[in-house]
Amino acid sequence: MKNQPTDHAVLDALPAGDVITATPYDVTHDVFGIKTLFVNVFFIGKPGPGHPWVLVDAGFFGYADAIQQRADLLFGPNNPPKAIVLTHGHADHVGSLRKLLDRWGPVPVYAHPLERPYLTGLSAYPPPDPAIGGGGMSLMSWVFPIGPTDFSDVFHAIDPSGTIPELPGWRTIHTPGHAPGHVSLFRDSDRTLLAGDAFVTTNQNALSEVINQTQGVHGPPAYFTCDWIAAADSVRKLALLNPTRVGTGHGVSMHGLDLQLELGRLVSEFPERAIPSSNGRYVQEAAVTNENGIVTMPTPTSFIVARLLGIGAVVGLAWWLVVKE
Repeated sequence: MKNQPTDHAVLDALPAGDVITATPYDVTHDVFGIKTLFVNVFFIGKPGPGHPWVLVDAGFFGYADAIQQRADLLFGPNNPPKAIVLTHGHADHVGSLRKLLDRWGPVPVYAHPLERPYLTGLSAYPPPDPAIGGGGMSLMSWVFPIGPTDFSDVFHAIDPSGTIPELPGWRTIHTPGHAPGHVSLFRDSDRTLLAGDAFVTTNQNALSEVINQTQGVHGPPAYFTCDWIAAADSVRKLALLNPTRVGTGHGVSMHGLDLQLELGRLVSEFPERAIPSSNGRYVQEAAVTNENGIVTMPTPTSFIVARLLGIGAVVGLAWWLVVKE
């Protein structure tokens, strides 16, 4: 499926004379997105200087300037977010967080209580699974950092009600599987969904599709999904909300019939569409975690060949980045 055209309703809703340019990652007139290398961040708020807003996720390392620039265009300079909400704490979703906090001060950072150990220095995440296959991103996943990171100075556990004071009209939904405390955000008034990595809109396992941002609804990035039964349940839970628009952690935003049909197919064909190989470490047995982090993990699958192929994928990605510059 080709990239979805920019939704002009997003542009039309911006203030007259605004210089803001819509991106393929914008979701609605008050939910905007940008891509940081290969992962998205979102800005929730009515655009305008001094208007309150909330950041969802903090993107890849080294993208604090890009995030700040987009925020300044949308909400004016010297206007930090009222809060930051993390769908989960994987490195590609918190990579620029500390640098942004250094600029903005002690902005409250909300995440699910089950993400606390990975965001307060207590535990690393379950390690990635290169043996799950599916493409170059999976093969090189063994080089991705798994933490822990320490944001205990600003960490706030999301209330059991799922509400966040700084984000009225939205609720968080626990959608585990990709990460133990993964959450998605939903606004009932217009059925707008920010799904994080519960499902994504490009095949994040395949390097070529990541580079081209090829559109389609896919399961969570397989190489970091540590509980496949929970992941399938989470996708079903989100599909039942019948979202009209979605922004995800990877891939362009989607809306309308394409979204509904593709999400329905993912639910009905989850094992075939979401799990590249039955040989993955967590396919037959999930990692067991609790509020303190990892409890037990299944035996790793041998991935000597995957590691060798992954080295090639890393070199390929580095070459692409050099050419892109």
